[in-house]
Amino acid sequence: MSMTPPRTLRDVAAALGLEPPAQDLPIAALNTVDEAGPDELTFLANDRYALRLKSSRAGAALVPADFAGEAPMPLLRTPRPRIAFAQLLALFHPPRARRTGRHPTAIVAESASVGANVGLGAYVVVGENVRIGDGTTLHPHVVVYDDVTIGKDCEIHSHVSLREGISLGDRVSVHNGTVIGADGFGFEPDERGHLLKVPQVGTVRIDDDVEIQANSCVDRAALGATIVGTGTKIDNLAQIAHGCVVGKHAVICGQVGLAGSSIVGDHAMMGGQSASAGHIVIGARAKVAAQSGAMFDVPDGTEVGGSPAIPVKDALRAALFLPQLPDIARRLKKLERAFAKDQDA
Repeated sequence: MSMTPPRTLRDVAAALGLEPPAQDLPIAALNTVDEAGPDELTFLANDRYALRLKSSRAGAALVPADFAGEAPMPLLRTPRPRIAFAQLLALFHPPRARRTGRHPTAIVAESASVGANVGLGAYVVVGENVRIGDGTTLHPHVVVYDDVTIGKDCEIHSHVSLREGISLGDRVSVHNGTVIGADGFGFEPDERGHLLKVPQVGTVRIDDDVEIQANSCVDRAALGATIVGTGTKIDNLAQIAHGCVVGKHAVICGQVGLAGSSIVGDHAMMGGQSASAGHIVIGARAKVAAQSGAMFDVPDGTEVGGSPAIPVKDALRAALFLPQLPDIARRLKKLERAFAKDQDA
């Protein structure tokens, strides 16, 4: 795809490799179905929002290839409208050029190795024996402890802390306030009931193309490594505990908590506020619904929900009965009283 922002609807179609529309018109921007104006393009992910598209003021819309609804504007049909819209967002809103060079207030240890075209913002601190790859940017107030390795073309946002000895692959993005490599939560009670700290002497390995969003924590392992696999995306406020292994291209949503030594398979998805017990396996392409508690292993490709998590269809069926429980309890008590009277008669 060209990096020049499209200017007309036919430019948009060409950029996405789609069939050109019969009608052409200027496209100045992208917008939502409800907010788009006559010179803007919107998108429809599925037919549930067809009525909103029908009343939209958008000049044109991206729709699924099999869209059969009515629309008052020209349509571009694509098998994956969300992907196409994401590609267009990148064209209309290209990322800002990263600054290179070292701010005068940055502190860099003499033993650190800093690659070409690296940007070190104000008040960045880089410890001993750190290695930073070409094209990486550290925004203001990032702290990198000793012996950390950061790959090429990474972007580390302000107030991130990278603790000693951890490693980041290439093209890793870490958002504001995240801490990678803090001690795992390891304590053992002694004979007096006092909690003895178990030294956390392992590390964290973040592989290529991982994105970790704001205020999340990935703890170092007690031994070995906590691992986040290639292409995985971690949302805000997630907790990845010591010794966890998260596979490739997994999705960890906001406020997810993985207890120690959990394993999450490739392409698995964990919904917001879901959690795992320690030492369990959530299989490849498995899905854990929002606010669910996975207490036992989740087989590959299965969907679970509820707490404790059960097959999601069963969890939904159980949820339907919850509002009826008070009435069921009253009816049961009434039946018990009637039965007791019959027994006494």
